[in-house]
Amino acid sequence: MMKKIIYYSGVILVILLMVFAAYYTFRFVIPTRLVQGEFDVYSADYGGVMRTIDAQGIVEPENEVLIRSVSNGVIHRIINSPGSEVRPGEIILIMDTIPIRKDIESAEDQLKVMRNNLRKNRLNARSTKVDLDYNVETKKLKIASAKSELSDQEQLLDVGGISPAKIEKTRQELVLAEKELESILEKNSIKLKQLEAEEEGLLLQIEIKEKELENKRDILEDMIVRAPSSGLVLNIFGNEGDKSNAGDVLVQVSNLNSYKISGNVDEKFADIIKTGGAVFTNLDRESLPGKIGRVKPVIENNKVNFDVFLEDNSHPKLIPNMKLELQVVSASRDSVLRVRSGDAFEGSGLENVFVINGNRATRKEVEVGLTGAGYIEIIQGLDSGEVVITSDVSSFRHMKEVEIENH
Repeated sequence: MMKKIIYYSGVILVILLMVFAAYYTFRFVIPTRLVQGEFDVYSADYGGVMRTIDAQGIVEPENEVLIRSVSNGVIHRIINSPGSEVRPGEIILIMDTIPIRKDIESAEDQLKVMRNNLRKNRLNARSTKVDLDYNVETKKLKIASAKSELSDQEQLLDVGGISPAKIEKTRQELVLAEKELESILEKNSIKLKQLEAEEEGLLLQIEIKEKELENKRDILEDMIVRAPSSGLVLNIFGNEGDKSNAGDVLVQVSNLNSYKISGNVDEKFADIIKTGGAVFTNLDRESLPGKIGRVKPVIENNKVNFDVFLEDNSHPKLIPNMKLELQVVSASRDSVLRVRSGDAFEGSGLENVFVINGNRATRKEVEVGLTGAGYIEIIQGLDSGEVVITSDVSSFRHMKEVEIENH
């Protein structure tokens, strides 16, 4: 009998200990209330939701400049070798300028001769014009004299002092002189036009030679190859003493005024990487938007390589060869009801969340749609403006309502 009493007493003691342990666990290990300020909340609103995949990228110059040789020549001296960083106008290399300088001197001498010929032509034209004018005046005087003589002879004819034949001869001489004057005037006009044409020809030759000389001077200036913008000398096609023909590429320079991102991602995401797709670049706590450009068709080392063109391609914090994290948008929806992502959400489908109402949080079932790194789409179960706890609330999933305690 005593043994039974001891046995049942032990069982009752164990049960009491278990009840006490359960109460202690429930009371102190499993919380029964939320403390204000120790959880995150978000007021449901309308906006965009994006799902992204992680990728990597390296900053590269967006453009490269090829500088070509403006003339046949020899590379005289290389000032900035490949790998050098250059500023706008900084000399990269110098071509041998002796041949072009000789051409310029020759062109200048020829131009001097042409201008001298133009001056002589103008002097000859003035002399010729004087002679022509003199001949015209002389012929006009002869005509005036003939007219006066004819008038006198006509008066003598009235008194019988001269024969009619003499008057007729004078008339013929007058007509001939007038015709000769017309001929001289016509020839003079032609001659003056010829002189004008000769001068125009000389002026045209001078103009052509001046343009040729100006072009040679431009070539001389361009034979000192300068950086068109801030950049990096990527390649020089030749060494000192090597010949280069007109049109040959001399220098390849990157343009550091604008940048692009050379991105890569695991080949399993190849179907997502499409030209025109949206990308966000994380740069020192900033998110720079951009678009996918060219996608390389060949997969290398299990990676898909692609270019990203940023909206702000001249951001001051972009540095060549800088490694960056990229988020490629795989899906997106605009103007949907959303809440900020948090540990309260496990995925898509039906979820239980707590909505704050005064000093209490009430459990509600919501349907979750597109899930992104920043926001989660709410298909149904919430209204805009409702405040949702986004922190981990798994300890309260068994409860329909939780009290919120102020500090």
